Amino acid sequence: MDADVPVHADYSTDWHHAFGGPLGSCQFKSCHEDFQVDEYLPFEPEGEGEHLFLLIEKKGDNTDWVADLLARHAKVKRQSVSYAGRKDRHGVTRQWFCVTLPGMADPDWSGFESDAVRILKQTRHRKKLKTGALKGNGFCITLREIEANRDRVEERLEQIAQAGVPNYFGEQRFGHQGRNIEKAAAMMAGKFRVQRNKRSVYLSAARSWLFNRVLSEKVQQQLWNQYLPGDALGFPDSGSLIFDAADDDIMARLNSGKLSPTSPLWGRGMLKVADEAKAFEESVASGYAALCDGLENAGLNQERRINRLIPEQMTWSWKDDRTLELSFRLPKGCFATTVLREVLLCQEQDRTYVEKTDQGVQGS
Repeated sequence: MDADVPVHADYSTDWHHAFGGPLGSCQFKSCHEDFQVDEYLPFEPEGEGEHLFLLIEKKGDNTDWVADLLARHAKVKRQSVSYAGRKDRHGVTRQWFCVTLPGMADPDWSGFESDAVRILKQTRHRKKLKTGALKGNGFCITLREIEANRDRVEERLEQIAQAGVPNYFGEQRFGHQGRNIEKAAAMMAGKFRVQRNKRSVYLSAARSWLFNRVLSEKVQQQLWNQYLPGDALGFPDSGSLIFDAADDDIMARLNSGKLSPTSPLWGRGMLKVADEAKAFEESVASGYAALCDGLENAGLNQERRINRLIPEQMTWSWKDDRTLELSFRLPKGCFATTVLREVLLCQEQDRTYVEKTDQGVQGS
């Protein structure tokens, strides 16, 4: 039934840009090494306990495939292997996995490693690694075949390093050509039956799309990094919110990037804002009542996400006149492509996607 679900312009994923749009184009992820990600935990493993933490470097494989491989090699059930977050298949990523081994010794990892998967570090911890238990990610990205004025690219990067970018959810959240939104809407209307494990994917896509839609309207009106009366302000490195009136101290912290305005992650309950901020968000959301109702009926609660994403430790260097290397860190749940889209139109090469199974490799 997937192919029968149409895509309508009402659910476009073309969000407004903060600084006038891309300055040109480039090739993105020309090879795995052009997109490197390092995951950072908010704690240090203790060195003892029944949970074995493994820092694994993977190349060209998705996170679930590596988790399955770990379970088979350690001879444990799949649910005994966990991770903090999924990482892109098309890149070189270094992330933590956890294998729960109650009363068991460390497995013999001989024969586990390959050209695509390596264990960089292993240690024990008292608690299981849970989804979302992540501080952030570090990125090293190489952009090639750049067609843009070098000086203007430099100026835009300086602007982003100081002012940040709108904190949109990345396009990968919405599926190919944004089809996950249409599927979510059809599912909510009872017109599209989905497997249980897909339901959360479509709900997440719908919730993320609504956030982006509200934020995009704020960007268009140049309000995304401005305080609106009644707004809730958030901290970049946590989900904590403050609801204080905008006095001089609050405005100083907002202007410095220590606080950011927020927009809604839709769900049950009242919006956590008031006055002008509430009126603005309700006005945008009213055009998508079916998605709002569907998220509320699914049992999700109202939450908030910061509007502004300021990359940390952002540096860049030109390898030649058409090749640029960027490095920066982002908090968990934020997307590197959201930073890149404000600079260049990143064209990712077409690939024949494959899915590894117990029987080998097959087309997906």
